[in-house]
Amino acid sequence: QVQLVESGGGLVQAGGSLRPPCVDPGCTFNYCPVGWCRQAPGKEREFVAAIAGSGGSRYADSVKGRFTISKDNAKKTVTLQMNSLKPGDTAVYYCAAASGGAWLIPTATSDFTSWGQGTQVTVSS
Repeated sequence: QVQLVESGGGLVQAGGSLRPPCVDPGCTFNYCPVGWCRQAPGKEREFVAAIAGSGGSRYADSVKGRFTISKDNAKKTVTLQMNSLKPGDTAVYYCAAASGGAWLIPTATSDFTSWGQGTQVTVSS
């Protein structure tokens, strides 16, 4: 078995790594807040991680210490580096942007106003 780090979604074994893609989730101004949410089958969409235009970040308790969010303003991308994946992480992952100032850090799905396409992530045991 190997642990993978990929610039995409897909299937990965528990303990592995993945980096689902997100290009321009819909920022309308420089330094807009961006982040990730996920939705498992039959579940509500939940907040995963976010980063402010100023650089500050916030994570859901369930992913702290395992996921890292970053962004590239020039490329208009937000990256979620997912390590130590668990079967409970299986979901469709969405990158998103919020309408707010440089210091705003989203904390819930309702904070986001623009969404990228979803990417299926499946973690097997």
